[in-house]
This record gives sequence, C-alpha cells and structure tokens, in this order.
Amino acid sequence: MAHELFPIVGVGSSAGGIEAMRGFFAGLPQPFGASIVVITHLSRDRESLLPEVLARFTTLPVEVASDAVAVQPDRVYVMPPGVIFGIHQGRLTLTPLEPGVREPKPIDVFLTALALDQGERAVAVILSGGDSDGAIGIKAIKEHGGLTFAQAPDENGPETPDMPISALRTGFVDHSVVADEIGRLIVTHGSGHKSIEPILSDDPNGIAVADDVLAEIHAILRRQVGHDFSGYKPTTFRRRLARRIVVGNDEGPVEYLARLRTDAAEAAALFRDLLIGVTKFFRDTDAFDALAEQVIPKLFEGRPAEETVRVWVPACSTGEEVYSIAILLAEHMVTLPAPPRVQIFATDIDERSLTVARIGRYPRAYLDAVSPDRIARHFVIEGESVVIGKAVRDLCTFAPHSVLRDPPFSRLDLVSCRNLLIYLGLDAQERTLPMLHYALRPGGYLFIGMAENVTRFEDLFATVDRWHRIFQSTNAIRPVRLPSVSGDTWVDLAPDARTKPQGALMHANLRHLVDAEVLAKFAPPHAVVTRAGEAVHYSARIDTVLGVVPGQPTHELAALVAKGLRLELRTALREAIETNAVVERTGLEINLSSGLRQPLSLTVSPMAPRPGTEPLFLVVFTETAPASDREASATQVEIGRDETIRRLERELSLTRERLQAIIEEYETSLEEVKSSNEELYSVNEEMQSGNEELEASKEEVQSINEELHTVNNELSSKIQALDRLTLEQAALFASTEIASVFLDTELRIRTLTDAAAQIFGAQVSDRGRLLSNFAAPFSLSWLPEDARAVMTHGGMTDRLLDGSDSNRYRVRLTPSRIDGEMSGIIANFVRVADDTA
Repeated sequence: MAHELFPIVGVGSSAGGIEAMRGFFAGLPQPFGASIVVITHLSRDRESLLPEVLARFTTLPVEVASDAVAVQPDRVYVMPPGVIFGIHQGRLTLTPLEPGVREPKPIDVFLTALALDQGERAVAVILSGGDSDGAIGIKAIKEHGGLTFAQAPDENGPETPDMPISALRTGFVDHSVVADEIGRLIVTHGSGHKSIEPILSDDPNGIAVADDVLAEIHAILRRQVGHDFSGYKPTTFRRRLARRIVVGNDEGPVEYLARLRTDAAEAAALFRDLLIGVTKFFRDTDAFDALAEQVIPKLFEGRPAEETVRVWVPACSTGEEVYSIAILLAEHMVTLPAPPRVQIFATDIDERSLTVARIGRYPRAYLDAVSPDRIARHFVIEGESVVIGKAVRDLCTFAPHSVLRDPPFSRLDLVSCRNLLIYLGLDAQERTLPMLHYALRPGGYLFIGMAENVTRFEDLFATVDRWHRIFQSTNAIRPVRLPSVSGDTWVDLAPDARTKPQGALMHANLRHLVDAEVLAKFAPPHAVVTRAGEAVHYSARIDTVLGVVPGQPTHELAALVAKGLRLELRTALREAIETNAVVERTGLEINLSSGLRQPLSLTVSPMAPRPGTEPLFLVVFTETAPASDREASATQVEIGRDETIRRLERELSLTRERLQAIIEEYETSLEEVKSSNEELYSVNEEMQSGNEELEASKEEVQSINEELHTVNNELSSKIQALDRLTLEQAALFASTEIASVFLDTELRIRTLTDAAAQIFGAQVSDRGRLLSNFAAPFSLSWLPEDARAVMTHGGMTDRLLDGSDSNRYRVRLTPSRIDGEMSGIIANFVRVADDTA
C-alpha cells in the first residue's frame, strides 16, 4: 500500500506558532519524500486561514484535510476545525464534534492514532504551543518505534514553549533542535533507516556487531545506568542498538561506541530505548478472560478479611498490565461480603515509566480492548484521555526494582510477568524462572506472555491453561541463588577497565570457575551488607542460616538470619561500623531443620573501600564444631560445669553491655521521634493554614467571578440599550428630513443625516473628511470663522444663503458638548420658502 513506502510526519503546534512553522517549512530539503500533517488548536467558530499562510512558506502543495483521503508524499495536510482528527490504514479520518464540544488534546489524539497506524514510519514534531498537548502522543510514537522531535529555543521561538517543554519532560524525545533543522534530520534518519533495513530484514541478529564491541557497550551501560543488559535477547538488543545508530547519524557500531564512551546522555537514551515496550490494557483479551475465570476467584477462596492477597507485576512499564489485573481483582472483590485486602507490587527499572504509571493517564486509543462498562466504572474520562479511578489506583504500589539484580518479593499469590522473558537470553531466563517460583506461595499462580513458556521448568510449575500461559507453583524445591547488586566483577564498574587478550580472558574465566567451586563447597556461609545492614550479596549455602520472616519483605540481613543470631549480628555490625575494625562473636548456636544444634562463630569485617561506593562489610558464619544433638550437649554441660558457668557469666556481662547500648539507642531514637513528631505537627499546622488560605482564596475567586458575571450582564444590557438608541436615533433623523451634519473641532464629518448627504453628495464612508471638500450648492467660506466663534463663545449663529439650485438655505450652527467638553459643532441646513413666491 502507498502509506507503507514513506514516513508520515505529524506536526503539532498552536494556531499562533506561525514563526515556528515558518522555520520548520523553510528548513525542509527538496524533495522531502514524506507527507506532513499539521495539527493545531483551532476554534470551530472561526474560519482558519492557516492553509493559505502555510502555502507562502513552502513549495509543497497545501490542502485542508478531507475524510478518507489517502496521504501522499511531498504534500501538506492541515487539520480543519471542529473535528476529531485521526488516521487509519494511511487515510485521514475526520469525525465531527458535537455542538458546543471542543477536543482539548487534538495533537495527542492524532499522534496516538499515527503511532498505532504507522509504527516505525511515524514521526512526531512538537513546535510552539501552550498546554501539555503532544506529550502523550510523543510517548505513543516512541513506544511504536517512531521518531520524535521537540523545538529547541532560538531567536525565532518557540513563542510559547509549554508544548515542547512538556514533550521533553517525558524523556521520549529523540532530538531537541531548532525548527529549521528538523526537516534535515528527518531526511537523514529516513536514508539511514533504508540503509540498515536490508540487514534488519535478512539477518535474524539485526545489525552485525562484533562481540568485543557488544561487550563494551554492555559494560558502559552497567557503569552509566547501573543495569546489566548482557542477558537480554541479542536480536532485540541489536535492533534497538541499530535504531540509536540511525538516530545519532553514526556510520556503524564502532563509531557509535566511540560516541557512547564520552556521551553519558546517549547511554541514558540507549537505556530508555531498550526498555520501551508496546503496552495496552487487557493485551491478549482471551488470556485475561481466562485469568479472571480460572485464577482470580481461587485467590480469594477461604481468605478472611484480615489476610492479604499479594500480587507482583515485574517489568510493569507504564502500568497498563498492572491496572488491568487490578480491575479484575476489584470486580471480583465487589462480589464478596468481606473480601481480604489486595496488595499489588508493580516494579520496573525505568523511573520515567513508573512516573507515568503512578499518574495513570492514558489516551483513549489504548482502551480499545476495554468494554464501555469497564471504562465507565474504573476510569475518569477527560476529553480523548482517561485517568484511572482512585479505587483501582489504591490497590497498586509502584517501586523501582530489577528482576535480574534485586532479591524478589515473597509469599506471593500471583506473579504476572508477561512479555519480559522474550527480552531475556537463555542464561537470564534460567535464573529468572526459578526466582519467580521462589517468590510464589506453594500453589501460587504464574501468568506469562503468549510467546513465552516454562518448558524447561516443568518440575517447578504445573500447567493450568497452556494456551493462555497460566501455570501454578508446585512444591518442588530447587536451589535458588539470590541475585547480587554488585555485578559479576568490580572491573566492569571501573571507568578505566581495559580489554584483556583472549588468552588472559580464558585463564580468568577458568580461575573464576575454580574459585566459585571452592567457595560453594568449602567456604563458610557469608554475605556482604551495607552500613544500613541491607544485604547486597549472598554466598552459596547461605540458606543454612537464613529464614523467611513474616510481614513486609526486607533486605536487612539481621531480619533474615535465624533467631539465635539476630541480636549478635546487629550488635557486631554496629560495633564494626563504629570502630571500622573486625568484630568476632563466638559460642553461638542455631537449630537446624534436622533437629540438631550447630555451633557457630560470627565475624564482621569491613571491606576495602572502593572509590565512589558506600562502605561494605563482610559477614561470615563459621561452623566451630560438628552439629550435635541436645542430649550430647547436656552431658558435656554436666562434665564441664565450671566452664559452663564462666561462659554464662561472660555472656551475661556481654548481654548487660548490649542492653545498655540498646537503652541508649532507644533513648536517642525516642528523642529523634519526638523531634520528628514536633516537626510533623508544625508542618501539619502550616498545611492547615495553607489550606485555610486556599479556601479563602477560592471563596474570593468565586465572589469575583460572580461580580464579573453581574458586570457582564449589565454590560450586555447597556450594549443592547445603546444599539436600540442608535437605531431610534437613525429613525428620528430619517423622519425629520432635516439636513444635519455633526462636525468635530477640525470641521471633519463625524456623522450626517440622509438629507445632508443629498445636499453635499456625501456617503457614509466619507466620515472623517472635511466638509469643505464637498461640492455644496452654496459657498462655505464663512464656515471656519462662524464655527470658531460658536466653539469659543458658545451660543449659536444663523445665516441665510442663496444656493445655486435656486433655493435659499437657513444655516444654524450650535455647539456640541460631551461630558462638558467641546467636541465640535452641529450644522443644520433648512430650505426656506422664497418670500416673493
């Protein structure tokens, strides 16, 4: 089809952004090779001259858009007023608005439709304009792989910068440049896209990138943004990398890598492009229907009101999947007399996506799979945008979290991880699926995407609905290595890391494998924690001293270890932090699951500081003796009573010291809490005062509004009275047939009656001209002197004149005053009968 052969450029601007449009069209190369659609904020009550104006800026044909017209390259289409503007299958669509209705976001509406229709061939340009119109459309264009621009300031604008600034704040703008540079970049991007299209179509790996270049790009991303993309599926990564190469006008991966080494902003842009995914509500409707029928009711079965149904949606993007599940849960809750609480944890590594999700505002085009009944119940409609209702929003908690880096949530009833695994490589999938099983309760449910499966982990998940990808957690136990935030090696995070020779890499890998094997089999369980006590790394066999605690999930190591170690670990860690020295605790014991008691010693050691990182501490749990049963321990106590007493006395002394330290910490914390409470009370008072001021201001504004309304009504009444008086005055003058002329102080015509117009041959359009400029049937040479006398001394003058038309005229001049000030004279000309007749 024709619309598949060239880009379509949506240009959004306000009707007053003429200079911005002049600059945009002035910078278009010839030939341009794309079609341009201009969307503006137009009043339906006024005829728009924008097509005629734009025709002066460009040699391209400019026309007002018509319904169902197929867009053509090198043409400009202008949105008409009073319609909802869209595009479908390369043809423009115009839906008339109802009388009195105005679409507040026409640019968002069209750009969203353009993104859905054209995908990667859509281009969005945001020029000068007010409001935030265009921000949602920019997001839609970028999600579907299109190109985005926002006007940057220069001497020619933007006159109103609100729209470009709002677009830039979304983080989805590819280029922020001056208006006359946009066209050149569009053409450059189009030629670059065509140059890599054969590679993207023929090579399943996308664009050819050497392994060493790809590894360094992964390392730069880890260093710059803190996330490791080496586990992402290579085809997806390389396709997104190809897009950034084209957008940056780089010749290839090597040149792009050179720019990436020095440009932190480009690393952030690549990071955002890698995270962009197409999302909408109830994507794969049949799958969500199966979830509602087969899973949602079972989550609430036998659950009292005091319990909580826990759901986790990792990689939630901008929240459409989260709110879809929340709607299903909310709809089932209303059918129960006393439903349990629902808590949905929605996580992602992209803070910008989480911000969009928290706001919960989406284009109505994203709701094509949502029924009108659901829209009415769960959404607030604002023009062509919708906002999530408060009842659904309150079920969801959004937070940053990496599935590959951070420890998972636990005791979950449902995990919805749709269309994440397809972006991960096999190694990352091997780590992710066991971790999701670990996070679920026994019998919890896993909901994944239509292109994903758990075939390699059938021992962990039983199939509930294979067609719709719904699985249930089994009781199988597989060792799960919790992720580490520290990465694979410190070398990856070092700015000056150099590439090693291949032989050195092989030796390093072998040494790494040997070290890992020795640590897994012979090293004591250990962990690395921060100053706050939060674990950032776990070793093998750490599960011997860890236990899942009830309540809110936590990363604090002291809250996860066995009960017999918690107090010792907290005090030892605090002492190590205060003294920056190694602290050791001996004579500790824990109960093993087999019923035996395992003697342990605890060592907390500060790790060597590293530039730019917070202090870390190594916690080691060392087995001091083989595990023994309780009876054997009792026998040893009887044999070594004196030794036991000494040990107990030592422990008692240590306990007293710890208790005193805890009391001091408690008192300090109590003072801090009191201080915080006072500050909160003060802030509350200030907020209350501010609220009262806002209420007062609101009342004042309402009062002013009422006064303005009253004044407006009075003004309308006076205007109507004035119009009526004018009409009556004109009727009066017409009925008298008196020739009267109203002159200003310079003897220029202000107004005149029809009879006077016949005498002087004047017309209504002659107002403002001198009366002496007209051919009268008598001389007016006397007029200036008599007029000056009347305006100076007041009174009036009478004069008889003989006219060239055989008539005699009586001329009377009287002064005209307005508000007590002289404004001119009134001259009355009356034909008089001849006495001799």
